[in-house]
Amino acid sequence: MLRRTLLAMVLGVALPGGAFARCEDYVPQAKPQNTFAQDVGREFDRIIEDGWIEFAVYENYAPWSYEEKGKAVGVDIEIGRLVAKALGVEAKFRLVAAGENLEADLLNYVWKGAAVGGRVSDVMLHVPYDSALVCRIEQVSFTGKYARESIAIAYRASDYEEKAPTPPFFRFDAVAVENDAISDFYLTSLIGPVDKIHRYRSTAAAMDGLADGDTKAAMGPRAELEAGLVRHPDAGLKVHSLPLVGFARGSWTIGVGVNFQHKDLAYAVDEAIEKALADGEIARVFEAHGLTFTPPER
Repeated sequence: MLRRTLLAMVLGVALPGGAFARCEDYVPQAKPQNTFAQDVGREFDRIIEDGWIEFAVYENYAPWSYEEKGKAVGVDIEIGRLVAKALGVEAKFRLVAAGENLEADLLNYVWKGAAVGGRVSDVMLHVPYDSALVCRIEQVSFTGKYARESIAIAYRASDYEEKAPTPPFFRFDAVAVENDAISDFYLTSLIGPVDKIHRYRSTAAAMDGLADGDTKAAMGPRAELEAGLVRHPDAGLKVHSLPLVGFARGSWTIGVGVNFQHKDLAYAVDEAIEKALADGEIARVFEAHGLTFTPPER
């Protein structure tokens, strides 16, 4: 699942042995010999000529991208429409399944296409920006940074009237997490495999469990927790972010991925997103969904 593979790569957990400088531990692969360059995807001029642009977005990933009544909806969908409007073309969306890891997703949907019947989309949304990725995946332009996300804790306010809960509380208080996601891994590493960690198929389901009173708290990406607050407005729930001991990073930047062959498209998309940030359009998208907007460092 995306929440497991993507966040585990970007956030990481502090491990012994020290940190590498940017790209220090990366060894470039040997360049292919006696092969011809292949054009993959559509050039920017072709997109303008055709009058539409296709965005790859993750399926079943509320509040970011999901299907409702046969249509793609969510924060990433609306951001894609802002980009398309700035380019003067129609936005089309391809809901895709998350693979084993982010590299596989970028290969399948951005720079090469799946081995059987695969094709790439023009732009992939909700791609985490990380300097290590820039080193390892040379076939993708990582650009268009449009928000920051963080791990947070949701809780029932009546259970924590004096102080919002932190991870050590969950040695004694039941907490909901997505099974095998980064929050599950983190809590298990921090406090051990205690029976107070209740595992659900998704962060959305974990928030439903919290709202139903099965647990006192839930832990996961802030936007997914806040989407649970929107679904359960009368449950008396709150969300807070906090520094997490042992995390290399508790927050990360979200952007887009574009095939490295189409730099002009990457520049145009980044410019459209920069303008939407400056005009407050992206902030308004988050506000309309009841989510906290944290602008990215650009």
